[in-house]
Amino acid sequence: MLISVLGFGSIWTRRVATDARNHADVRISETAYYNTTGVLVGDKLRNRPCTYGVARFNGNSGFRPDCIHRMLQKVFECEPPCVWDGHNKVLFKKLLGSSAKPDAYLVTITADQSGGINRDQAGAWLHHDAHLISFSECGGQQEVMLVMPAYTWVRGQLGTFFMEPVAQRPGEARLLLSSMI
Repeated sequence: MLISVLGFGSIWTRRVATDARNHADVRISETAYYNTTGVLVGDKLRNRPCTYGVARFNGNSGFRPDCIHRMLQKVFECEPPCVWDGHNKVLFKKLLGSSAKPDAYLVTITADQSGGINRDQAGAWLHHDAHLISFSECGGQQEVMLVMPAYTWVRGQLGTFFMEPVAQRPGEARLLLSSMI
């Protein structure tokens, strides 16, 4: 599956392979970077999961944590989203060239953008082909990480947002608020 990154969650963690921890110089290929959602609690970002999950970037995938802004709108070869060890996960395996056309997009949405998402709507808030990776919520704040194919939707208090690809740039898409009532 090919996934373009449109946005990241607020919380990052890094893990180094157990056998690499003894080396004085840890190689990037022995490192994994995990991204998930979070919200401000007081003055600190915290994971307050309603649904916990991660986007995992292996060090040898081409992911560059030192210039994260350059990873936006880049297409990666990925494993399809799945449940692993009881948590939602999507594994980003390899950065592809600029001409790669994604099957889906990794996107993160906040309550400020959507007006808030009502999870109690028994699945009515997310298109059946979209995948929930992580959902954090606390005190009216929300951050939701999704993998969304083109033309799928997510419903917030402000309305329904559709994933619209940009025809001229394969790795780029936008969540557009529907004008339909």
